[in-house]
Amino acid sequence: MTTHRRSLLKHAGLIAASFPFVPAAWAQTLGYPRTLQGPMVGAPTPTSLRVWVRTSGTFDVILEAATRRDFADVRASAPMESNAGNDFCVAPQIEELTPATAYFYRFKFDGVTDRYQPLPYRTKTAPRGRARFRVAFGSCARLQIDTDQRIFTVAQALEPDLMFFLGDNIYADSAEPAALADLYRRQREIERLKPFIRSTPSLAIWDDHDFALNDSDRNNPIRTQALDLFKTYWANPSYGLPQTPGIFFKYEYGGVDFFFLDGRYNRHPTDYEGADKTMLGAEQKAWLKDQLRASRAPFKVLVSGGGFSKAERGGDSWAVYTSERDELLGFIRDNHIEGVFGISGDSHMGELNCVPRSEQGGYDLYDFCSSPLANFPDSDFVDQMPEVRIRPTYTRSVNVGLMEFDFDDGPRMTYTLHNMIGAPAWAPLVLTPADLRNGVSTWRAKIDPRELQRLERYRAGGSYFDPEGDG
Repeated sequence: MTTHRRSLLKHAGLIAASFPFVPAAWAQTLGYPRTLQGPMVGAPTPTSLRVWVRTSGTFDVILEAATRRDFADVRASAPMESNAGNDFCVAPQIEELTPATAYFYRFKFDGVTDRYQPLPYRTKTAPRGRARFRVAFGSCARLQIDTDQRIFTVAQALEPDLMFFLGDNIYADSAEPAALADLYRRQREIERLKPFIRSTPSLAIWDDHDFALNDSDRNNPIRTQALDLFKTYWANPSYGLPQTPGIFFKYEYGGVDFFFLDGRYNRHPTDYEGADKTMLGAEQKAWLKDQLRASRAPFKVLVSGGGFSKAERGGDSWAVYTSERDELLGFIRDNHIEGVFGISGDSHMGELNCVPRSEQGGYDLYDFCSSPLANFPDSDFVDQMPEVRIRPTYTRSVNVGLMEFDFDDGPRMTYTLHNMIGAPAWAPLVLTPADLRNGVSTWRAKIDPRELQRLERYRAGGSYFDPEGDG
């Protein structure tokens, strides 16, 4: 560009700043309505699609979808205004679509298609009723450590129907709301993440680092602002209850019920010693019990930021909220609620643990942990002792979990953990509803032989890990 042209453009910008109404030719010089971050597909239903986007200004934003690439059969959402109050973020939703159908989609800003995204993107609606599908999940994506985040290319290659982000999705580590907003925007700019989330529906919960500070609890001074920002930057189906703020919600897909838990907004501090110590808060816990009791799904998945096992000594997982955890497991037993297992994150290691409950009249609670997506793996496992480790901990690289649900020969869920090149970290584990009912214990049949040897040695009074190095 010549110096003369730069000068003209500079002066055009100064004039436009002084006069809000400028000729169309000058408006072209000043810029076009466009996407700044996104799009990101949110939670689909059998008849609707919701897509998040952050725009370059205040516009009426309309989402359009069509089964044909030329949009001859286009359907449109109601307009939503992006403005400074919502940080120019909106998530329009289109209704009256066809279940389990692929749709092209695009945005219009004040009636104008984004010129910098000339080709439509594609995603699909949820199935109606039971269907075979895949869910990828993981936690702990720290762009300050890993700006490349190769794991999202791996996740996309696994072709999941859904992606669950289980907390520490950003590492704000700040009591300034502006820091959280900045990290959300920067994370959405990760090149390997962008193609993944614009086609794969993404749902999320938070943990401490995207709630504010490390180990944050109900005393977080910006918890209200953190909640507002979470709602602004994600496209979950709902957030908490009308009288109970939080990020928890239930989501059904393909005949499976998922219960996304908020382990931060109402939790007591980890060192609280009262008999009423809670991670969930009374209202969320009552909601969870009601939802579990009402569910008729063959699998009921508890989605938690922290693991359910007693593995940690200290820390801020369910290991320091075991009274409430055991209360929930007792409720599941007493109400004959079958098919419950958990997924979690936070620990910076891939884990597959189990809480045996058959001796108390219940059944084994399996806990599948994927962490980190983009951070340093941790070696704390050498100091931990969960109730039962079904697989050796995986700490060689970043990782992502994958659940595959299949109903062709009876309901089953197959779980694998994948490393940074997409290879399985260990042998898959299969669960059926028959494994998850009162009085049944299956962990001995499913445990890795090395882990069984270590557990038996530990229970006999020896060390869990052999000093000679058994792995």
